[in-house]
Amino acid sequence: MAFIFELTVKPEVHSFFDPATNTISHVVKDPGSNACAVVDSVMDIDYAAGRITYAHADEIIAHINAQGLKLEWLIETHVHADHLSGAPYIQKALGGKIGIGRAITVVQDTFGKVFNEGTEFQRDGSQFDRLFTDGDTYLVGGMTCVALHTPGHTPACMTHVMGDAAFVGDTLFMPDGGSARADFPGGDAGQLWDSIQKVLALPDEMRLFMCHDYGPNGREIRWETTVADERAHNIHLSGKTRAEFVALRTARDATLDMPKLIIPALQVNMRGGDLPEPDEDGKRFLKVPINGL
Repeated sequence: MAFIFELTVKPEVHSFFDPATNTISHVVKDPGSNACAVVDSVMDIDYAAGRITYAHADEIIAHINAQGLKLEWLIETHVHADHLSGAPYIQKALGGKIGIGRAITVVQDTFGKVFNEGTEFQRDGSQFDRLFTDGDTYLVGGMTCVALHTPGHTPACMTHVMGDAAFVGDTLFMPDGGSARADFPGGDAGQLWDSIQKVLALPDEMRLFMCHDYGPNGREIRWETTVADERAHNIHLSGKTRAEFVALRTARDATLDMPKLIIPALQVNMRGGDLPEPDEDGKRFLKVPINGL
């Protein structure tokens, strides 16, 4: 499928780094209006204390209000396993629609079983306002945005192209960081390679914005690069075949621990960022599946 990208449209991107989870959230402003989108927001959690707070989301809300922007979309590039989404909290304050890839239903079915969710947990993606398929378009003000299905890290991963900027979620890291893991349920290293090639087929000058950065070798945190730079310098890709990448990715994934917030993150994020329903006393609980992951 051929897509037309508006490289002459250059959205203003204001990014927010969350050091607790090494997540970067982005506010993307349409250059022709005051409309904006938020990509991959964060809700704060002290997991040991069971405490939810909203400092990161409040910073985004304050920026949008200070700039006089109108929030139209809250984009989730995928169901994150390393941080909780702040999308519903921001939506309640500023409006906008929450969107994710249509394959969220696959993720919901998989982890609904892991967490022993009953029939009251809907596995149809209805917790979100829009489910994107490959090539779907939507507007942020007058800026046409394109959703590309880029699975491999998870089945529902999407890359969102907004003008000359693409938001890749966990499909890619900065060139010296390589790529994201593909060993979660529904992940696939070969599929991840194919999705990365789809991203690298975008125009050379396309700006790429990361969802995470870990400052390899002690460098400062970064989150913006280009297609050309990734193609030439990514340490997991440059000069490698698909088979070599799959072997590298599979071997590396076998050495990685589970993300420290995977248990609360999956339960919340597969619900569109909402916490589990309260019990009859109004209390909410997160489950810990023993040997379930």
